[in-house]
Amino acid sequence: MSDPSIKSDRAEWRVKVGGEETSAVFEPAENDQHGACFVCAHGAGGNMNDRGVLLTAKALRTRGLGVVRFNFLYSEKKSGRPDPMPRLKECITAVVARVREEIEPKKLILGGRSMGGRAASMLAADGFDCDGLLLLAYPLHPPGRPDQLRDAHLPAIKVPVICFNGTRDPFCTPDLMKAVLKNVKTDWKMHWIEGADHSFHVLKSSGRTDAEVLAEIGNATEVWVSRRIRG
Repeated sequence: MSDPSIKSDRAEWRVKVGGEETSAVFEPAENDQHGACFVCAHGAGGNMNDRGVLLTAKALRTRGLGVVRFNFLYSEKKSGRPDPMPRLKECITAVVARVREEIEPKKLILGGRSMGGRAASMLAADGFDCDGLLLLAYPLHPPGRPDQLRDAHLPAIKVPVICFNGTRDPFCTPDLMKAVLKNVKTDWKMHWIEGADHSFHVLKSSGRTDAEVLAEIGNATEVWVSRRIRG
């Protein structure tokens, strides 16, 4: 049954970030709730309403997670140039403060797509108070530049992590990620999506559909939340 202590009404917010404001949307779980809310940051070229974010949010909400989507400040201003990492982290921090004020979730999960997930992971490495990280297409390195790893902060993360990457993702070479994770001490669940690219798209020749990939992500997340977050 749903937890009556968790607010269940969709809400749209204006969130102050320093001297600016951005948009955020809370959408409750559609079925039995885990008492958990996922604050989902978008990728560098996206926004809170792009197709990938909306479809992922839907898949998670049908499996018991409330989801908060929001725009980074540059995206809110319709700029194509991402903010510096300290500004990205400041934006996530402001959105989380609003989430805790408005929703009071029992469990708070940070993360998001690509750059957004990376920013959330850096916050967690700083010791930011959260119950887990959900990383979607973590950008371990720029495409074609495996020498430029974005892994220095990962060993400092102490909360449970579930990370989804496609085996065709040019931002995350599987062998490199496996080597990096040898230095990670936290409970890190690495879930590889066979044949998927950075957008979790799979070729027709794979015999699978993008919808099936989203279902795989949703199902694996639901199990992870039940076993690692609620437990």
